[in-house]
This record gives sequence, structure tokens and C-alpha cells, in this order.
Amino acid sequence: MSSSIQFTVPAAADAVAAVIGDREFIIQGDRRYTYAQIVERSTRFAAFLHANGLGCHTERADLPGHEVGQDLLGIYAHNGPEYVEGMLGAWRARVAPFNVNYRYVKSELQYLLSDSGATALLYHAAFAPRLAEVLPDLPELRVLIQIADDSGNDLLPGAVDYESIVADGPAVAPPVEPSPDDLYVLYTGGTTGMPKGVLWRQHDIFVASFGGRSLYTGELATSYADIADRCAQAPGTKLMVLPPLMHGAAQWAVFTAMNTGQSVVFSPFTSHLDVDDVVASIEREKILAVTVVGDAMARPLAHAFERSTADLSSLAVVANGGAQLTPSAKQCLIDAKENLMVVDGVGSSETGAQMTHMSAPGAVSTGRFTAGPDTFVAAEDLDSILSHGHEGIGWLAQRGYVPLGYKGDAAKTAATFPVIDGVRYSVPGDRARHLADGSIELLGRDSVTINSGGEKIFAEEVESAIASHPSVADVVVAGRPSERWGQEVVAVVALADRAHATDAELIDHASKSIARYKLPKAVVFRPVIERSPAGKADYRWAREQAIADV
Repeated sequence: MSSSIQFTVPAAADAVAAVIGDREFIIQGDRRYTYAQIVERSTRFAAFLHANGLGCHTERADLPGHEVGQDLLGIYAHNGPEYVEGMLGAWRARVAPFNVNYRYVKSELQYLLSDSGATALLYHAAFAPRLAEVLPDLPELRVLIQIADDSGNDLLPGAVDYESIVADGPAVAPPVEPSPDDLYVLYTGGTTGMPKGVLWRQHDIFVASFGGRSLYTGELATSYADIADRCAQAPGTKLMVLPPLMHGAAQWAVFTAMNTGQSVVFSPFTSHLDVDDVVASIEREKILAVTVVGDAMARPLAHAFERSTADLSSLAVVANGGAQLTPSAKQCLIDAKENLMVVDGVGSSETGAQMTHMSAPGAVSTGRFTAGPDTFVAAEDLDSILSHGHEGIGWLAQRGYVPLGYKGDAAKTAATFPVIDGVRYSVPGDRARHLADGSIELLGRDSVTINSGGEKIFAEEVESAIASHPSVADVVVAGRPSERWGQEVVAVVALADRAHATDAELIDHASKSIARYKLPKAVVFRPVIERSPAGKADYRWAREQAIADV
């Protein structure tokens, strides 16, 4: 089924607000905004950007896939309505928004803002001191919009207070027409290398990850009226998004919620995961689903469920994406909350949503997924697509609605988006098998694969085996140089509070679920595992710990 039109996100927001404008869209603590209010505020922000000369300067048709013809707005902010309004407002002004990791130190922040060529930045006041350090090196960054918070930091010189722009006054859209070709820019996490800006046409990301297509049936929305009708008929359920919006999975959850008429709840605690607040929010708001990223979020949440006496009867789903969720973590969640389903989603910045897996009471597993309508496995040499049941390991590949390329990098664009049998695919580096029943076994990212004694070992598989030990709170696996093996597997482990386990005990436990050659040659104990705020593993840090322990 093909879509009869090309979508833009602002037009979809207008269509939804026209039928459910009074329904709450964004909820964060005491702040509650309806669909109509979010659209109005984002429209005022769009008018501000346009008035400052920002927009589209070269149409997409005149550019190769790795180039940008629009101004870029960086969003350097915690979760909240401002993040959503900033993205919607940017698109309405034909400005391309992109994510800024708020954990970056000075050099990383300077690199990202320089690489993006951003001309505008929306940021929380808490980050003003760090931003001030890099501004002298960023002459193109000329429009600064500061979101007030409880940090007490004053406006930077030349910056404008965000609320003064969006709070009141006429919500008149700028005199430009957003195009389906306008960009959505998503910077990769940079946990295995320098972050890269992935360039998506707005229509393509809308279909791939914003609810424009069912990942289960492949059915596409055919019009804005189709989306509006779907939202009007929806019961208005609530979704709590825990991961930071600076990661794609959280953004996709929010805009899918918008296009299905849901309300999105953010925690008011933005510096850390407050699981007690999550539990209280589920009870207060009657939340249907909560999104997490990996064991680092799921396990504390399960423990909070176990000790709570709150009414959690509304909660039916915990949805995971962005990092592996081990079977033991899934089981903890299901044991802690009656009738809970755990849904795993697979996707990347370069592919959008690709695959799903559902675990329920009595049926908990991981690693095998139901493929989406455009998900395949490409051969090792990228010269063909493997058929179901092929014994070889290939590359997880996505076709159809995929990005244009990497900003400013023609060579990497060509390598990651190859043409196979006349069809353009996205192949960002995940190893997989296409099984005989049509499901796909996901093995892991090639960039963190460990080559030991001629064998390829996938870090995620070893992590899952170690994480199932009851004394392990968190684990990340990396390779380090070895004279005998070339590389050897090292597990970096954080134990649970008051728990004890030796390296021999952990390795013996892992041997019950993975082959001997995959077992760690060493275990390095650390008080805590370094992860992104979303829970993604920092493999550079893990390698440093493994090497330092020699």
C-alpha cells in the first residue's frame, strides 16, 4: 500500500489539533499542555526563527544527499514541552532541528556544533556556562534561545528568553510552506566513534518512525484526514517517555504518540531516573505504557514495582528500544507487574524503526525479532539480499524510507547506503541472520564485535549471559589486545548493592548459556557502569577500563 501524499510533521500536528485540540499532549509535573497549546506555542517559535532570517535557502532537489540547504537549530535541552515545541517550530519555519547530547564536555560540544554548522541553538539555562566556553569558536551560531530553569543562570549575551517568545501573542505561521523534503537531522550517539549527522527527508522519517506506517502490517497513512480520524477515535491513552529526547528512540515515541492521539508524560526529574516518580506518575495519570532503554532503566523500574503498593493496574506495556534488554531484566519486569507485556523495538538513527519482539508471562526471550515491511539481511559482501533460512551471517538492512545520507560525508554516505540489485538500502553495521520462519536473529553491532582467535564474538551476547547472574547490577563487554588471541573478551561489571561475586563465579555462570570461546578472559569490577542518560553502553569507556586493568 502506498501513501497518496507526502507528509510534513507541522501539517500533521495541525490536522490532529483540529480534532483533539483540547486533549492533553504534553504533561510534565504541574505543566499540562493540550494539543492546541503546543501547536500555538510552536507556531510562535517558528515565527521568531523566520523573523531572524532562518529557513530554507537551497531546495532539496538541487543538493546531493550529504548536503544541507537549510539553517539548523540545535536543541540542547532536557525533556519537556520546549523540546517538542522547538522541533515543531523549526519544521514550520523550514529550519532543520537536531539533537545535542547534554552530557558532552567542552571539546565534544564544540565539535558537534561546529560539525552541524548550526546557526541557532535552543538550550536550557543550566547549560549556559558550558555553552559560553565554546561560543567564541562558533561564529555561525548567531541565534541563542535560552529556556529558564532552576539553575539561576542569567541569559547569555544576545540570548532571548524562550518563554517570552512562545507564551502569548498571535500564533501566526511564517509565510513559508514546509516541504516533505525538509530535513530531520539526528546525530548518532558517538559511543564507538565521532557522532555523525544523519539526514532524513521529513516524509521518510514520518513514515518510518513517526507513526505514518504500522510496523506490524505495513499499512500506511494515506492522508492527514486519515491521521486525524485515527486520533479522534483513539481513547486518549497516556505514554510515559523516560529516555532523553536527545536520543532518536524518545523522539520517535513522542511523534508517534502525537500521530495516534496519545498524551505524553515526562518526569519533572531530568538529571536522573527517579523510579519512585515513575511509579507515582503511573498511578496518578493512569499510564498505559512506559518507554525505557535497556537494563539500566528496566531493572531499577522492576525493583520499584516490586516494593510499591501503588495502583499500577493501568500499565500494560513496557516498551524498550535503543539498547539490548536481557531476558533476565524482562523476567524481572513481568514478575513485578501482573499481566505486563515487554515489547522490544530495533532501529537505528540510519534506519528508523525496523523490528519488534514481544515478551509476556510464560514467554520471555530475546534476540529474535519480527521483521518490519522493509527489513532484510544483506550478504557479507553487500552484493545480494539473503533469503529466509540462509545459514550465513549478514548485515541487517533497511530499504524504502531511509535517510539521504550523513551530513558533509559523501564517502560514508555511499558506504552505509549501498545499492543492491537496483535498490538503495541502509546498512549501518548490525550483524544478523534471516531465519527460515522469516524472523531475524540480531547478533550485534559490528563495530563492537570482538575478534578473538579467529572467532567473531558479539558483545551483546556475552553481556546478556553475565547480566543474568543475580549479583550483577550492570555489565558492558569490550575487547582488549591479546598476544595469544589478537583480542580477548573482558567484562566490565558493577555488582548490585551488598552483593558479592568473583570473576570465576561470573564466568562459570556465563558458561551455562554461551560457548566457551565467547567467555570473558577477565572480569573488571567497577562501582558503576558508564552509560548515556538513555542507558546506552559507552564502549569507548569500557575498552579503556579493560585496557587499564592489564
